[in-house]
This record gives sequence, structure tokens and C-alpha cells, in this order.
Amino acid sequence: MTSELPTNGRNGVSQEMSRILRPDIHSSLHGIDGGYVDTLGERDALGPHVGQRAFHSKVLALIYERIWRPGTARLFFGARMRESRERRVLLDMLRLTSEERVVDVGCGPGNYTRPLAKIVHDGLVVGVDASVPMLSRAVRKGDDPNLVYVRGDAGALPFVDRSFDAACCVGVLHVIENPMAALDEMTRVLSPGGRLSILTTCGKERSKRSRGGIVIFRRGDVTRALAERGFVDVRQRVVRRGQFVAGSLPSS
Repeated sequence: MTSELPTNGRNGVSQEMSRILRPDIHSSLHGIDGGYVDTLGERDALGPHVGQRAFHSKVLALIYERIWRPGTARLFFGARMRESRERRVLLDMLRLTSEERVVDVGCGPGNYTRPLAKIVHDGLVVGVDASVPMLSRAVRKGDDPNLVYVRGDAGALPFVDRSFDAACCVGVLHVIENPMAALDEMTRVLSPGGRLSILTTCGKERSKRSRGGIVIFRRGDVTRALAERGFVDVRQRVVRRGQFVAGSLPSS
């Protein structure tokens, strides 16, 4: 087991990661032998429900991008919403520039993390997920010099306050055991003026959790949660059973 942070070909990435990891995490890393920074070790942060624990499956990691993700997108948004269009909506909401630091919370096999790294080519992109199979797949599929993957808990992100200029959480918030804690954490690690973009479920009834562990948010649940956490310019686009939500923190 190695204790050095990955550089992905750039010493600057290692130095930047050293600055943004919480001191307690940095002093007790569980290794990077898998090509990602492991802050959890034997700890399981996937949640107790079947739908949540499915993301620990090696089979799901293999089929996620080509089968699972397009299928769930059609379920939420209908057949007309292609992933390329979905991605365009999210990225437009984030308004990224080339030198920023971005965290992708619940990154899975990196299907959004890799495009983010192409846009933020002079900055840093960090993909965070609790699933070993998903991260292993992500590492094999992308080696951009400004991209690092971290195994961590969305409800207790391993970064210091104000670490990132932007954050996204795509198709994941509704399967996190405590989604409001994850929103708290994403808010905490954003700098003043930081932007957050979310893709999640949207239903007409009161917020509820299915037997599989998936939360169906009401139309106003996520926008209200962002406003309560100090976000301004909160925007929402609802498409059938899904919603895109974005907001910005005040710049000072």
C-alpha cells in the first residue's frame, strides 16, 4: 500500500489534493493502490437499501454507462432526453471555466467526471464515490492529468471547507441514505460564489422513499433545500419524473 497521493502525471495535482483533503483524512489514508484515493478503508458508506447497495456490484459497474444509465434516464425524462442533451443542460447550469476546481459527488464510473476534466483542463476535477467497483471502472476509463478519484462518503466529504468552485451530483442524490446531509456537505466544500448542479427525481406527491431506497422528491424539496442553505439564483427544470436544479452561493 502506498501513502503518496496520485499525480496522474502532474505534481501539481498531488500538491493541490494535499491542500484540500481534511487533515484527519490526509493523516490516515487507506492507500491508493487501486488508482484512487481511499478515505474509507473497510467502512461501508453505500446505505442499507437494495437499490443503494446495487452500486457495489461489479456487474452494474460494467453495464452502467451503456445500459443502466441510459435506461434510468429514459425512465425519468422519457425517450427524447438523450444523455448528451442531459449533460448539456447540467453543464450549462454549472457555467464552468477552464481553471476551476470541481467535485463530482457520486461519480460512478466517471461518465460525467471525464467530460468535466476536458472542460476544466487547467483546473482540478475530483470524482467521489463509495463504490469500489465503480471507482475501479472509472480509473480504467480515464487518465486525464487533472482528474483524481476519491473513495469517500457523500454525507461526510473528505475535503476542507471552501475547496471547490463548483460541484455536481448527477442521478445520485435520491439514492443517498441521507440526501440532506449530502447537500450540507456539498455546500460546505464550495467557495463563495460556488455553483451546484443536481439531477434527481421529481414527483407530485409528498417526498417518500421506495422499498429500494430511492427517494422521490417533491417539486419544491430540492430548490427549497438549496435556498435554506444560502444558495441564490436557484433554477429548476422539471422533465417528467426528473429535475435539474442549480444554484450559486453568494460571492461574499
